[in-house]
Amino acid sequence: MAKFKMKACQRWALFVLFLPLSCVFGFSELSFITEPSDVTLLPKDPAILDCQAHGQPPVTIKWLKNGDRLAESDHVHFLPNGSLYIPKIKHTREDSDEGFYQCLSQNKYGAILSQRSRLTIASISEFVVHPVPMVVTEGSVARFSCAVTSSPPATITWELNQSTLPLETDRITVLPNGVLQIHNVQLEDAGQYRCVATNIGSRLKSREATLTVNQGWSPKPRQRPKIIAGPQNITVSQHQTVVLECVATGNPWPIISWSRADSKPIDVYNAKVLGNGNLVINDINSQHSGVYLCRATTPGTRNYTLAAANLTVLVPPSIVEKPESQTRPRAGTARFMCQAEGVPPPRISWLKNGEEVHLNGRIKMYNSKLVITQIIPEDDAIYQCVAESEQGSVLSLARLIVVMSEDRPSAPRNIHAETISSSAILLAWERPLYNADKVIAYSIHYMKAEGLNNEEYQVVIGNDTTSYIIDDLEPARNYSFYIVAYMPMGASRMSDQVSQHTLEDVPLRTPELSLTSHSPTDIQVNWQPLPAKVSRGRVSAYRLSYRTAADNTVASVEIPENSTQYLLENLQPDTIYLLRMAAATRVGWCEPSAWTSHRTPKTTSSKVPSAPVLQLEPVNCTSIAARWQSTQESVAVQGYRLCYHEEGQPEQPTIQLKAQTSVYTISGLDPRRKYHVKILAVSKAGDGYQTDQTVSTPGCVSARDQLAASPPPPDHVIIAANNSSAASLRWSRPAFASGKAVSFTVRWTPVGTHNASAIRYLQTTKQSVTVQNLSPNTRYEFVVRLHVDQMSSPWSSIVYHQTLPTAPSQPPTGVRVTLIEDDTALVSWMEPAEPNVAVTHYTIMYATQKAWMSGRWQRMQREGSHTMALLERLEPGNTYLVKIAAANQIGDGPFSTTTELGLQRGNAHRSKNPRHSDRFPDTAVFSDGLYHIDQRSMTGIIVGVCIALACIVMCALILINKGRSRKSSSSKVIGLGSGEGPHGALSLPGERHVENADVLVPMISHHFIDSKGGSNVVINSGGPVNSRNQGKKWLLFKRELRNANEADDVSDIERRASLYEAGRTVLRYEEHLGSAPLPPSSREIIYGPQHGESSHTSEGSQETGDSGNYSNEESNEEMSNPSTTQSSRPASLGLDDGLTVIELKQCFQMENEKMANRCFHNSASDATGLCCGPEGSHQAPHMCQAVGS
Repeated sequence: MAKFKMKACQRWALFVLFLPLSCVFGFSELSFITEPSDVTLLPKDPAILDCQAHGQPPVTIKWLKNGDRLAESDHVHFLPNGSLYIPKIKHTREDSDEGFYQCLSQNKYGAILSQRSRLTIASISEFVVHPVPMVVTEGSVARFSCAVTSSPPATITWELNQSTLPLETDRITVLPNGVLQIHNVQLEDAGQYRCVATNIGSRLKSREATLTVNQGWSPKPRQRPKIIAGPQNITVSQHQTVVLECVATGNPWPIISWSRADSKPIDVYNAKVLGNGNLVINDINSQHSGVYLCRATTPGTRNYTLAAANLTVLVPPSIVEKPESQTRPRAGTARFMCQAEGVPPPRISWLKNGEEVHLNGRIKMYNSKLVITQIIPEDDAIYQCVAESEQGSVLSLARLIVVMSEDRPSAPRNIHAETISSSAILLAWERPLYNADKVIAYSIHYMKAEGLNNEEYQVVIGNDTTSYIIDDLEPARNYSFYIVAYMPMGASRMSDQVSQHTLEDVPLRTPELSLTSHSPTDIQVNWQPLPAKVSRGRVSAYRLSYRTAADNTVASVEIPENSTQYLLENLQPDTIYLLRMAAATRVGWCEPSAWTSHRTPKTTSSKVPSAPVLQLEPVNCTSIAARWQSTQESVAVQGYRLCYHEEGQPEQPTIQLKAQTSVYTISGLDPRRKYHVKILAVSKAGDGYQTDQTVSTPGCVSARDQLAASPPPPDHVIIAANNSSAASLRWSRPAFASGKAVSFTVRWTPVGTHNASAIRYLQTTKQSVTVQNLSPNTRYEFVVRLHVDQMSSPWSSIVYHQTLPTAPSQPPTGVRVTLIEDDTALVSWMEPAEPNVAVTHYTIMYATQKAWMSGRWQRMQREGSHTMALLERLEPGNTYLVKIAAANQIGDGPFSTTTELGLQRGNAHRSKNPRHSDRFPDTAVFSDGLYHIDQRSMTGIIVGVCIALACIVMCALILINKGRSRKSSSSKVIGLGSGEGPHGALSLPGERHVENADVLVPMISHHFIDSKGGSNVVINSGGPVNSRNQGKKWLLFKRELRNANEADDVSDIERRASLYEAGRTVLRYEEHLGSAPLPPSSREIIYGPQHGESSHTSEGSQETGDSGNYSNEESNEEMSNPSTTQSSRPASLGLDDGLTVIELKQCFQMENEKMANRCFHNSASDATGLCCGPEGSHQAPHMCQAVGS
């Protein structure tokens, strides 16, 4: 519960501390209901400027004029509702009420300032443009214009011979901008014309102009269209009326049409054609901005003339990102965001309680963002973001609430900063000395140490660490750091500041080059030093490389760090040279720039102009101002030739300039591009020496681009696979008309990835691209977007593509070969440790060492979903070599390292039909993972099962019959238990291993006793009765013992061999007649220790011949059940046997000693029991005969 409360407390504290809270307490403490607006009045008129505020009372309202406090007087009155009342407007040179007014509302929470209101006195100035006299031919066009400055805008009318001009004819058009057009002029149109400007303030007449009309001649010659009064560039405010004039002449009379250069439709709702082709747009707005084209076309032909004009609409400021109210603890940091737009871009400033914010080391403004650090109680106030321009102003407010707490922690201690790289610094500190247990977070503050008004950054981390790596720093810069500890209701003081310097890095780019030639055999190279942000450290050297365009041999020269020029000499005249430069810091060299071309001058005896001194300066994101100056010399310059082109693009046509020109503006460029500009002077003797210089355009986003509709995305995106690591992508350009160059960006990323670093981009100007370095067998998603005229389209629809798989490049791992039967081995492996590789099948190659030397490998294949296989019919006595390779439909991978498997000779199970052959047939089949048994093996299994069943039935019948009548002369045969299979081990009594007696011995005439200690065999006259271990096999004798009458003809070894079973050790003894059976007490004494020993030793595991282990749990269960063991004992083993307990023990001891002397211990490595016979053969079992005393 305590832990839950702590987590809840931490969440609440972080929410209060670090989240900006809009409307913290239902923020309605202070706001405006009505703000003053612009007004235009006549002198001596009354004026009322409304202002009403809402907030917790008391609310007071004050007024400001032109930023100064306005005092109430007899001339100015403050109304009870807060409005400003001026009974009589004054407008004299000494005193005027004209100006900007604002009201200031204030209560206990703070103060806010209203928007700016302009009070204007109505007036009309003198005419700026008067009509001028004209002489025209009958049937042509006459045009008069006049212009006047007035407030409010004046209405223009025209008079002919001091009388109002009649406008009932279609031939006469008066435009709203004051232009008079008379089409198809007649003789009676001649006279004196003047314009009259009128507004609410006054009325003003212009000078008169005479129109003279000459009689025309007919027929008129055919004439191409000519625009005599085209549209002019115009800038207007919103909601005004714009007139784009277009007057053309020609024979036949031309047809005038309008269009936009950006192919957008003209607003048909607010636009109309006035007269014979003038375009008038009412209620103008920002969407009407653009270039308009007037086209005069000869009817029935393709002959036309164009005139263009740019319409710029001024837009009042508007705030698109408003600041939000925040609650911050003392010593915390508050950040107020504010973004505004308008045409022209508005200026942004900040107010605190209606007054301008005083910036200092603690309160700073970065662009439009206000940041307050180490907050104090006095910072609790209302802050306003003010966006203003010539078109007006707009404000947005937010409140900062400072939370006070007396129980604050002390500041973090022992701040230490350590540089890690060129962009990362490790910051470490110790916890506060007081109230450290109440700290819930730390706030790290850092900023550049050099310069003024640097922006401060903040990172908030948890209280579970006292170190942090800041990894977004600039190379080779000094940074200062301090830390603040936060608790739920307050913050500590700021810690001591520390400074640390980031390491240098290679320069971001190379300098811009300026190339000139002073003679036909040299090139003067000049450049400007790199700014600190670009150099990313102190430049240690420059490397200038150059070569001719026809030769690929590159020559390089290293230039000292402080140089800004270099002269290449002994060059070839009239040859194009390519030059590029690289810069280096102590870290290394940056990427060299692109090649810049320069042609050395021709060798001539004539005096030609020298190279002009060129200076390039970006005007905006699409324009560059080129200024040049020629040296004082005797050669007369007739003009200049200027040429420019974007880096990597062909050159544009040469621009011819007059000799008096020294400035030229190159427009229509793309933002963030590098351009090469060349200029040379021309004289009578020929072309002068050339100057080459490069310049980059800055990036910008104009209001027109923001408001314009984005182009449509590319469509019909198609992708095709090239190989496992590449894909070809192509698409169609969307259907929109644009004569400007377009480019495309392709983005691709693996499907399902959440790692930003896995996203890749590629830019191209073509409509197809080949994407390289893809991961094989991986699903990717691709999208494409279009860029034109500084605008970008949305991303296209996602196209998915699965790259082709590749052949495995790594072998399977963890290859193991285990022998599980005499001639069968299990091979297992793991998939190749290689991502994104599909395996369809595995190839297993194996061979004996002899076959390997001759290059004969046996081949087997398994499906890719399986990692095990059986190797069958292996030959004993050979060492096999095994290797595995992964493969798919693309190809095979490398083989694994060779694994050896040794088979010892003589351990294989011998039978009439061996399971192995001398020759292995080659197989190349796919397996489903099951063990397939051939027909011969299946037949052998069926026959063996039938024989086993028959023997079991026979033995059961014999046991039933023999159990009724016991014969004292019966022989007892005990099979000493061994491990299953041909590798069963012979365990000595001292090893305390329990062996399973898994043999059924037929009835014979002798008694057999297990001479080994630890056997769980129960003995009767019918042979051994084994424990019920259902998991073991029953082994049958291949022939019965011969009759006792024939024993003299057969050697003792042969009789003993008749009892042999592979892997068994048999003990045989003959019981003398007349021996008394063991008494019951002897049976208990004998079986008691055997039961206990078996139970004790059965805790181990029995080692099998296939190097595996199995548990002897079943034997343990049976031996631990006294009732079961007791019931299984034969009644014939009693006092009738004639052996006392002591005699039996002596017999067992003698036999054990004999076996210990005559038998070998089993090997621990292969767990194979070797029994030594009289001939020393491994195949003969050892037969020990016990004679009862």
